Amino acid sequence: MIRRHGRFAHLAAACGTTLLLLSTACGGGSGSGTSSGSTASAGKPVSGGTARVLQLSEPRSLDPALIGNSWVTGGFVGNALYGTLMINDTRTGKVQYKMAEAFTTEDGGKTFELKLRDGLKFSDGTPLDAAAVKFNWDRTKDPAIGSSTIQEASLMASTKVVDATTLKVTMTQPVPSYAQAVLSTTLNWIASPKALKAGRQAFDAKPVGAGPYTLKKWTRQASIELAKNPGYYDAAKPYLDGFTIRPALDTKQRIDTLMSSGADVAIETNWKNLAKSADAGYPTATAPLNGGMYMAMNTRRAPFDDVRARKAVATAFDFETMKQAVYNGEGKAADTLFEKTSPFYSDIKLTQTNREAAQKLFDELAADGKPVSFTFKTFPSTENRAMAESLQTQLSRFKNVEVKVKVIDYADNLALHATHDFDMLVSSANFIDPETRLYSAFHGGSRANMSGIDDDALNAALQKGRTATSTEERKAAYKAVQERLAEVAPGVFIGRSAPSAVTGKNVHGIVLYGEGSLLPEELWIAK
Repeated sequence: MIRRHGRFAHLAAACGTTLLLLSTACGGGSGSGTSSGSTASAGKPVSGGTARVLQLSEPRSLDPALIGNSWVTGGFVGNALYGTLMINDTRTGKVQYKMAEAFTTEDGGKTFELKLRDGLKFSDGTPLDAAAVKFNWDRTKDPAIGSSTIQEASLMASTKVVDATTLKVTMTQPVPSYAQAVLSTTLNWIASPKALKAGRQAFDAKPVGAGPYTLKKWTRQASIELAKNPGYYDAAKPYLDGFTIRPALDTKQRIDTLMSSGADVAIETNWKNLAKSADAGYPTATAPLNGGMYMAMNTRRAPFDDVRARKAVATAFDFETMKQAVYNGEGKAADTLFEKTSPFYSDIKLTQTNREAAQKLFDELAADGKPVSFTFKTFPSTENRAMAESLQTQLSRFKNVEVKVKVIDYADNLALHATHDFDMLVSSANFIDPETRLYSAFHGGSRANMSGIDDDALNAALQKGRTATSTEERKAAYKAVQERLAEVAPGVFIGRSAPSAVTGKNVHGIVLYGEGSLLPEELWIAK
């Protein structure tokens, strides 16, 4: 485990490709990542107490297929209600099993076998068995459900129950690293088939999972109250009696509330807030991911159906200017797709500021009767709005380009995946292992490809990276991916994401996995 003091921007340089697990408890695990806070041992975890949690948004439903398994969506709530089949190991980045005992392939990713722990039960007493997993996974593939995980779920051609604890999965194509897709998406969460069949309204009122907590009360736009599940499979956990979870979109309000003892845990994404908390001695933890946030440009329609327009915006953009405006000078550039510690790292720059080249392209497009004019749709968080406004300000210094900013609700995000009714919006391609996230984000045949880019060379490289089994083959494939991304410019990478959690000084046991998804059962409060 790495614990350090000082500015979080300095700590960020230690980010690697494995998951972070930070626990100040003696029983907490170890691994590489970035963290700050007290270096003193907190001792053995104790039970009892209720924690107040600030998260970045409120889920539109408690249906596990719809929540979204990342720190910025509903990862904490999903982990609480449904538990996890598997997470990432802190030292190696490999899979570590929880409610599942194994998820293995013997044929290079053509088929997989899922083995569950024996005796798992939902909070209503019904069994969490292979049939329940099959129901959930098959359901996520149904377009009528509207899950953002449909792209990953659709890689499963079929599922077959072998026995109560064994499920066989046949893939549409070989995907050797498919376990990474399961643990970092909603496929990691299994709900009661009986409860799901009752319909969304009934399920939201009384969701049934096998996680460490159950729903006590949900007051929309206000709070979600959770109570300890006495039937949780790991009897030593959870430690806390419950949680009260509130959405907190405003960046400053979120960290000020925590530091004034108005909350015990803040799920965080802002580099400035992380630096402020670290300076004040509050425990912080960040999952080190490759890729990052990017401004997706919709290649399906003007102006970004012309690669010149995309390259003009990309070369006009200056990360350092946005970093100052959004994060008060903190943060990390995503100028390369992978961190230097990744086995797939190549020093291929995704974006490089060149104002003269940008103006030349804007002028060329205007001369062809295609002056660049677009709307940047942004989500209502302080950070997202600041990003859009920063780009708008930067581009206002150029001729023949006009940018409008329109704020939309988080609930509109899923609809935009289907309608593609946008010119530009903030998306993300965060990942530990590049499969399946990179393919989903940039392959021409992917429904999760927000930019709509469809480049033959890029598609071929992504396909090779998906099916290759050796590190060397994969490295060559992802080098080609990076080269094509730089050439076709489907988006402008803003910077590395900061999937993080900050806690009060008496709160311990922070565990992040996947895309910074926080595990509630590990948290405890010192008396």
